[in-house]
Amino acid sequence: MKILLTGRAGQIGWELEQVLPLLGNVVSTDRAALDLADADAVQKKLREVKPDIIVNAAAYTAVDKAESEPGIAMKVNGAAPGVMAEEAKRLGALLVHYSTDYVFDGTQGAPYVETDEPRPLGAYGRTKLAGERAIAASGCAHLILRTSWVYGPRGRNFLLTMLEAARTRAEVRVVDDQVGAPTSCLQLARATRALFTGRALRPIEAADVERAAARSGLYHATAAGAVSWHGFARAIFERRAALASTPFRAPRVVAIPTREYPTPTPRPANSRLDCEKLANAFGVRLETWQEGLEETLREIEGRK
Repeated sequence: MKILLTGRAGQIGWELEQVLPLLGNVVSTDRAALDLADADAVQKKLREVKPDIIVNAAAYTAVDKAESEPGIAMKVNGAAPGVMAEEAKRLGALLVHYSTDYVFDGTQGAPYVETDEPRPLGAYGRTKLAGERAIAASGCAHLILRTSWVYGPRGRNFLLTMLEAARTRAEVRVVDDQVGAPTSCLQLARATRALFTGRALRPIEAADVERAAARSGLYHATAAGAVSWHGFARAIFERRAALASTPFRAPRVVAIPTREYPTPTPRPANSRLDCEKLANAFGVRLETWQEGLEETLREIEGRK
C-alpha cells in the first residue's frame, strides 16, 4: 500500500511518520515540499504519487492568527482537504483527515457527539469545519477524526509552554473554566494505525482499506477522561517532578476564569467529545489523558 502523508514536520505528522512505515510505503511531505495553500500543487502531488491512502496531518493551526489571516487559513484548512477528497475519489483512495473540537462553541453541558450542530467561534474553527464538509460532499472514502487539545514532545503546545514556564517563572495563571481531553500526538498516531490493523504491527492490506472505507465518516478521537487547563497544568508539573532525573521546581499554579485571559479567538468552555462511535465502529479507544501525559513526559526525560 502506498501512503501519502502531509504535514510531516507538524506534531501529529512527526509521530505518524514514525508509525506509518510499519504499514506501507510512505511518501511524506512538509510545507516546503507541498504547500497546501496552493491547490494546484496539491492536485499535482496526488496525481504524481497515486496513493492508496492519504493521511492529511497538515493544517493551519495558529488559532488566533487565523482571525487576521482567514484567507490563508481557509485555503489550507478548507480548500486543500476538498482537493484531496476529489483526488481521492478519482484515485479510489481513502482519505484520513484530522479536525478539531473548535468546530463547536462549547456551550453544551454534555460531551459532543458527531451529530451535534457545529457552531465555531472563530476563523480557525470555521475553516476546519469547511474542510470537513468539503470532504463529506466529495463522496470519497474518508475518515475524519476530530480531536482536541493536541500536544507532544515537539513543536509548540501547552505542555511545552508549561515546562518552559517552570524554568523561568515562579507562578503561572491558567484558566480553570475550560474543560477538555488533552490528547497526545502519539495516542493519535497509534489510533490512526489501529483503524487499519488494530493492535497488529503489519503492512496494510487491501481488505483493511476496504473495511475502513466501509465505515467512512466522521469520528471523535480524543484521550479518555477530561480536565481543565488548570488541572492539566498541575498534572504536568506533578508528573514532571516525579520523573525528573535532576532537581525540578514547579511554579505555583493559580486558577483563573477565562475572562482574565482574553484571546482574539474565544475558546470553547466545553471541548469534551464523545468517542463511542469510534469505539463501536473500529474497536479503537485512546488511552486516558493521564497515560498520554506520562508517556510524553517520559519521552522528554529520556531525550536528556
